[in-house]
Amino acid sequence: MEYTYLGSTDVRISRVGLGTWQFSDAWGVKDYERARSIIARAVELGINFIDTAMVYGRGLSEEFVGRALRELGVKREDIVIATKIPGEFLSPDDIPKAVDRSLRRLQVEYVDVLLVHWPPCWHNFPTCRYMRVLERLVNLGKISYLGLSDYPVELAEAARACLSRVDIEVLQVRFNLVERWAEEEHIPYAEEANMTVMAWSPLAKGALTGKYGLEDLGKFQDLRVNEPLFHPDNYAKILELVKLLRDVGERYGKTPAQVALNWLIQYSDVIAPIPGAKGPEQVEENAGATGWRLSYEDWRRIDEASRGIRVTYVTW
Repeated sequence: MEYTYLGSTDVRISRVGLGTWQFSDAWGVKDYERARSIIARAVELGINFIDTAMVYGRGLSEEFVGRALRELGVKREDIVIATKIPGEFLSPDDIPKAVDRSLRRLQVEYVDVLLVHWPPCWHNFPTCRYMRVLERLVNLGKISYLGLSDYPVELAEAARACLSRVDIEVLQVRFNLVERWAEEEHIPYAEEANMTVMAWSPLAKGALTGKYGLEDLGKFQDLRVNEPLFHPDNYAKILELVKLLRDVGERYGKTPAQVALNWLIQYSDVIAPIPGAKGPEQVEENAGATGWRLSYEDWRRIDEASRGIRVTYVTW
């Protein structure tokens, strides 16, 4: 496993993390033993960066992560846990309550990174009010570092201006080979500020893995039922890119998913993809995206093919 540093800190994180959204109704991995096996394999392979959220399974994901790490005997200092607080929990009165419950589910005294999952766009909590409460929890030792998820750069800048003693160390954004809007503003902004970019959906919810054909559309039993990426108008174009990923990967002995993740790692040294996994074998595949590099020529071929794809989200 390769490692980098979290933002401007001296905390070492694996270049590929483990996302745990799958431990929820959204993705259907609700059996604890299966979740434990996924986390155990990640730890064995040197993945020390785990991403979860309060809303994943209404706390189920955090419970699974905390219980598994405890049962596996993982030392607290050897793991970096990132969790997220949803926008509707950002009332100044609710933030401490939400963080306390999150810590109990995770069975830890502090969380390494707490990200605001999305802005409180439905409740209009003032930005500086909630950012200052979060900073206070950093000062009190319940949070080590702060991050923002799904924030436009303008609002991220406003949030940072509210802080007096700490800064934002992590931006979490949707970024993969077919959804690349983050490279317009977010990634340059993070590079300039020395922030880590946690790339969520780095495999486009499985669309880039090469595991599904057009004949599989309509068979999904999880949140991909209505996912625009799997609409025929989009997926037919994505499959052309997947063919290239497969062709390139054959020369390296790698799968399309590993090539897609390696391409992200090479894009910028601030990017840390956090793919999910429904089984230990997928954890192994994701970890296999590190320890090697695409040639410049292959990276450019994939880049050019990717740029030719235009995803439409108007599918109904």
